[in-house]
This record gives sequence, C-alpha cells and structure tokens, in this order.
Amino acid sequence: MQMKTREIRNLTIEELRKKLDDAGEELMKLRFRQATGELQDTSQIRLTRRTIARMKTELNERLRAEAMEGEK
Repeated sequence: MQMKTREIRNLTIEELRKKLDDAGEELMKLRFRQATGELQDTSQIRLTRRTIARMKTELNERLRAEAMEGEK
C-alpha cells in the first residue's frame, strides 16, 4: 500500500489513523509472507514502511499544530 504525500495530506485525522492501522496490518502480513517464502516482491515491505513513516509524520505535525493552537 503506497500513498503519496499529497494523498496523505488530504485525509482527516480519523482517516489517517484508520489508514495507519491498515498499513500496520499490511506490513505484518507482508513480513509473515516473507518469512514463509511466499513473498516474491520484497520491496513492498520497504514501500509500506515508508508510507507508514509518512503517515506518522503527518499525524504528529497535525497533532502538534492543534496543541499549539490550544495554548494560545
């Protein structure tokens, strides 16, 4: 599951959390398939990890921005 940064930024916080959970499950499945020898394209693991990192970064930026607005 690969998402571009632009797609991630268009999601709401709730959608972002849901997609993050889904990507985590997908990563777990990919790792399991790799361990059992079923996974042919191992680059999918790397792409999924990077997508998760993008989502976490965007989520943290938004939460930090909300916290800053709450302090004002």
